Amino acid sequence: MSEYDYSGLYNRDPQNTPPAGGTTPPAQNAGEAYPNVGSSGMNTANTARTDFTADTAQNTADSSQPQTPYAAPGANGDYADGSGGNGGSGGYTGGYGAPQTPPEPPRAPKKKRGGPIALRVLAGVGVLVLGFGGGMLGTVAASRAGLIGGQVVVQQVQRDDTAVASNQGSTGGSDLSLTAISAKVQPSVVAITTEQMVSTNSWFGNYVQSGAGSGVIFSEDGYILTCAHVVSGASNIKVQLYDDTEYTATLVGEDSTSDIAVLKIDATGLTPATIGDSDALAVGELAVAVGNPLGTLSGTVTDGIISAVSRSVEVESNEMNLIQTNAAISPGNSGGGLFNGQGELIGIVNAKSGSTTSTGEATNAEGLGFAIPINTAMNIATDLIENGYVKRPALGITVVTVTADNAMQFGVSTYGVYIYQISSGSGADNAGLQVGDRIVAVDSNSVNQSSDLTSYLQEKAVGDTVQLQIERDGKMATYDVVLGESSAAAQSSESAQDSQNSYTNPWG
Repeated sequence: MSEYDYSGLYNRDPQNTPPAGGTTPPAQNAGEAYPNVGSSGMNTANTARTDFTADTAQNTADSSQPQTPYAAPGANGDYADGSGGNGGSGGYTGGYGAPQTPPEPPRAPKKKRGGPIALRVLAGVGVLVLGFGGGMLGTVAASRAGLIGGQVVVQQVQRDDTAVASNQGSTGGSDLSLTAISAKVQPSVVAITTEQMVSTNSWFGNYVQSGAGSGVIFSEDGYILTCAHVVSGASNIKVQLYDDTEYTATLVGEDSTSDIAVLKIDATGLTPATIGDSDALAVGELAVAVGNPLGTLSGTVTDGIISAVSRSVEVESNEMNLIQTNAAISPGNSGGGLFNGQGELIGIVNAKSGSTTSTGEATNAEGLGFAIPINTAMNIATDLIENGYVKRPALGITVVTVTADNAMQFGVSTYGVYIYQISSGSGADNAGLQVGDRIVAVDSNSVNQSSDLTSYLQEKAVGDTVQLQIERDGKMATYDVVLGESSAAAQSSESAQDSQNSYTNPWG
């Protein structure tokens, strides 16, 4: 695709001819398409002469006339060059064009009355008057200039060449070249293709649906990180290495909440990625994304910066804290790696801006890509490898967010997060919580919707104790709840029924 430089329209034609149907543009100086007003043109404020003296000033009279230095006038009052001494037509050309009168001889000063003491007294009084008068005049002048009363003081910060950022980011402020980063990380990124059997109720019957994504090798013996949505429901998973070698992969485990999955291929001596520290990331540091965009361009490298380090984003109705980057992200990049300036893996790419309105109009925004922080991803991967599932803390309750849309249905007037169900034997049950309690806060963090509660609990561990501030029958109370371990079923019910269209009222 070629782009046309409209700034050179007409000017680039040596004959200065317009296109067909056009008109000839106005002539311009050679080599200057557009004049630079104010920087290179003649400026009268800069070129006006202000240093005239009797030796350098030029008269407006014809400069071809002979110029004669000043001389004393003769007896008849005329100057020595013959010009009239009283403004005749001759005129003096060495100054401003007007005849000069010789200075008068100095006159003897008049003798003043009063002695030395009187002079000193007058001098002292004069100093006081001048001081007081100068202050008054300065005050009046400043007031008229607007410097008193509504005075605006601008405090400018001078440039400090010694200033450095307090946070140098995950690389300590030292980056490799993009070429070096690419060479280091590309062997660790793989392309993933999937096949999934889809059943339909139409006469077409079942069919195979194909998908594609990316992954990152994190062990020499074949463990691969990717996104859960890349491999979810797949009956066949293929992994292609950077050297085009292809393997059939086994799904070790997947976690839809974090969107992390772990694959295993039967291979050794692979090149794993160097794991970085996503908690040390700084906004503005280099970010390099490597993946398989469109499912056909494996090993593609794009670069940008870290735009945000902990962005709360809703992905497929799942609230997540993600890294934001402006590195180009496309479909097929999911599961690929986001690397820092040292080529260390800092995130697993999983989302980009992309949605449509009710009329089908695209509302995509460029430069908005997201990745799961690698610290989170590795914790999830460890649980999946060791247990086959992710150990998550749970209160043992199901909650519902009551808003203006459903408050009448539940028979309550106060909006907020209410307990909908309690699991028998759970931490919430043992603490004495009841169905219908409104959760106001958890550990002094206000709770206005169910995601406030679930997001906070994600930072906790099984066995931790949290304090829930509860409103029951118009009274406030605080309960200590020991977090238990949630099963996959409990995890899905923990965030409750907010997505359902109808509710039953468990508390009357």
